[in-house]
Amino acid sequence: MRNLLIFISKYNAFFLFVIFEIFSLWILVNYNSFQRATYISSSNEITGEVYARVSQVKGYLSLGIVNDSLSAENARLRNQLKSSFYIDTLAKHKVNDTVYKQQYAYIVAKVINNSTNRRNNYITINRGSKDGITKDMGVICGDGVVGTVVNTTDHLANIQSVLHKSSLVSAMLADTKSVCSFKWGDDLDPHKGILFDISNSTKPKIGEMIVTSGYSSFFPMGVVIGKVSSFNTKEGTLNIALSVDYSRLNYVYVINNKFAQEQIQVEAQRKKDE
Repeated sequence: MRNLLIFISKYNAFFLFVIFEIFSLWILVNYNSFQRATYISSSNEITGEVYARVSQVKGYLSLGIVNDSLSAENARLRNQLKSSFYIDTLAKHKVNDTVYKQQYAYIVAKVINNSTNRRNNYITINRGSKDGITKDMGVICGDGVVGTVVNTTDHLANIQSVLHKSSLVSAMLADTKSVCSFKWGDDLDPHKGILFDISNSTKPKIGEMIVTSGYSSFFPMGVVIGKVSSFNTKEGTLNIALSVDYSRLNYVYVINNKFAQEQIQVEAQRKKDE
């Protein structure tokens, strides 16, 4: 305290000057309309700029929460899409409000590990068996097909990416509805794929969209895979530009096909009978 008093007494002239300066400015602003208007305008501008900067920082810090919220909302909306339901025509004559039965449900998950530069690429997500995820569930993102679940723990799941030598997707040309098959290309380009098993009567076009056929238990019909980029007449295949940038995956949706086990069982029985 003694040092503080010594400091004030030593610089008392400076402190008096500051006090008188502030007091004179206060008189100037309060008793002169022009100066008061200028002060208010300037202070509002500065305050507004400060608030804007603070808001930007807060917005940046809350991006993670916003992304989680948007992804959950997208999953909820996907669950309400018409493609997630089937029409129970038998029930139609009994109860009118139960005509539509849900076939596909979507579980949102965050990507926590991913690779795109190997021959066999995998993705790890932060959801597992405790969240209802099991092996052989399909996985998509907002831009299209991602892969299929190959194993799970309680809280995590591993996905075999479309960018894998063993990944095959039942596909369809969007315009002609011609069913074919899709796989990743041998040149290991994460932006390209190959369409094969194409009917001889099919006449695809450059730029035509390729979507899932809905024939497998993994994906519903109409999920985007990519679009035709060029023809390979020698091998009878099509080159596809993939719709998903797999290096930038952030959130994905795991598909719970409620009829998957039934489909697998009935098709397995058919193979036994053949």
